[in-house]
Amino acid sequence: MAPELRVRGFSAVRPGTVLPAAPRSVDIARWCAEQGWPVHPLAFGRKTPAGNCGGCRAPGHTHSGCTCPAEGRWCHGFRAATCDAERILRWWRKAPEAGVGVSCGPAGLVVIDIDAHGQSLPDRDCLLPGIPVPPQVDLTGLANGYHTLALLAALRGAPDPADDEDTLRVRTPSGGLHVWYRAPDARSWQSSAGSGGGRALGWQVDVRAHGGYIVAPGTWTRAGTYRALGACRKPAVLPAWLAEELKRTGHLPRKSQAGPWQPPPRARQAVAAAGGGGQGPLGILVPVLAEVAACAAQSQGTGFSEKLNRASYTAGGLVTAGFLTHQQAEQILQDTAAAARPGQDRKAAGIIRSGMSAGARRPLYLRREG
Repeated sequence: MAPELRVRGFSAVRPGTVLPAAPRSVDIARWCAEQGWPVHPLAFGRKTPAGNCGGCRAPGHTHSGCTCPAEGRWCHGFRAATCDAERILRWWRKAPEAGVGVSCGPAGLVVIDIDAHGQSLPDRDCLLPGIPVPPQVDLTGLANGYHTLALLAALRGAPDPADDEDTLRVRTPSGGLHVWYRAPDARSWQSSAGSGGGRALGWQVDVRAHGGYIVAPGTWTRAGTYRALGACRKPAVLPAWLAEELKRTGHLPRKSQAGPWQPPPRARQAVAAAGGGGQGPLGILVPVLAEVAACAAQSQGTGFSEKLNRASYTAGGLVTAGFLTHQQAEQILQDTAAAARPGQDRKAAGIIRSGMSAGARRPLYLRREG
């Protein structure tokens, strides 16, 4: 392949030019690296990273302290991504049909990942975390992430990012869309996936940034090819209104806490009365209660209801298993919720009641010492 044709499929070509069916993976990887986007191989025909070496597959092994990426191996996916031309050639000579992933954080990218999955529509309060959708807004026909993002844009009086022809947009094999943007500043904009217990922009609208990767345009998978739309092949700067939404929904790292989270005093008393401490029920509840308590950092957009529901579900399972009484569990949950959302006791009580009732049907039998 002639050098001047190695980015075919990514830039405009003259009418009448004969193009190959698809660019080679190595050319896609080299083109991405030329843009300053570190790349790593994806497993053949899939959108997941190529497999680790034998040592990195050992039980208990993590990327922390692993020397493989520094030594030029592709272990640990996006953490091994590189712009080094020699390493890229070496990797794709070894696996010429591997796909291409781009590590978003080091590339300075914030990619809006719009899904088009066939899922049941959630309650309107769960469509856009932190934004109540008024009853007069007709949701008839709303079925996927395209519609959710369009609704967010309409509520903000802004253009729909899915229609943004001034930035790189990539159609996914499943019918979704990746809208590529450049981060507006040097801060570590964070990834998110789904609208569950963590940060989320909207239902079926994910974000790929620090801590994540995106499939490069032109990459082939068994499900199909990731195809760039329109003529634009460069990411534009993340629109200011969208940056504000990402800030609101927790896509910037919070300031570090002075120390590990502790339950409110009355919650600690309830756990102590149940024979808790660092192990037992407190050991199970601490992570989920900490997520509820962290919602105090922002007044909205934190998924408070979902996090409190998960904590309540966990507590309900512990109550049925006999580790806490119902009163003790309620006290723990109510105190934590009150600290995170003062003045919302009635709302919190309803979530706690529902979550504990559901969790009570799935007891959590912890292994007891001795």
